[in-house]
Amino acid sequence: MSSNVSYQSPLNIKNWPEKDRPRKKLLSKGPSISTSTELLGILLDSGYQAQSAVGLAKNILISVNNDLYQLAQLSVNYMIKFKGVGHAKAINIISTLELGRRRDEFKLKSNKIIIYSKDIYEFIRAEMMDIQHEEFWIILLKRDNEVIASKQIFKGGSSGT
Repeated sequence: MSSNVSYQSPLNIKNWPEKDRPRKKLLSKGPSISTSTELLGILLDSGYQAQSAVGLAKNILISVNNDLYQLAQLSVNYMIKFKGVGHAKAINIISTLELGRRRDEFKLKSNKIIIYSKDIYEFIRAEMMDIQHEEFWIILLKRDNEVIASKQIFKGGSSGT
C-alpha cells in the first residue's frame, strides 16, 4: 500500500485514504494492479472488530505461504478457523477459486489437439492441480488427435488408484 495504513490496522477500510481502499484502487487502476491480499480482502467483504478484511486476507494468505494453489486446496472447515470467516465467506473464496480453475480449463480444452505428452499434461492440468489423491482418466481423440472428451475412470487414495 502506498500510505501508512497497515493491513493489520483495526481501522475500518472506509476510514482509509480513498486511493488505498481495495475496491477504489481496482476501479481506478484495474485488477492487475491489486495485490492478492487486496483481492482476497474484496472477496471477504468485511473483517471483524479487531481486523479489517484486508488484514484477515493477509493472515489467510500467510497461512498458505502466499501460495494461491495451496489456498485453492483449503476446505471450508479450515477457513472457518480464522476469526471473521464463516461458512458463507469460506464458500465465497472456494467458489471464486474454482471459477478461476474452470476458466483456465476452458481455455486449455477448446479445440485441443494432442500430439505430445506435454499436450496431455496441459489439457488435464487444470482438472487435477488441486486434488490430494490419484485419479485415472481417459482422453478420447478423433483421428486427427482432436479431443472429443475426457472422463475420470477411477478415483483412488493418496498413493494409488
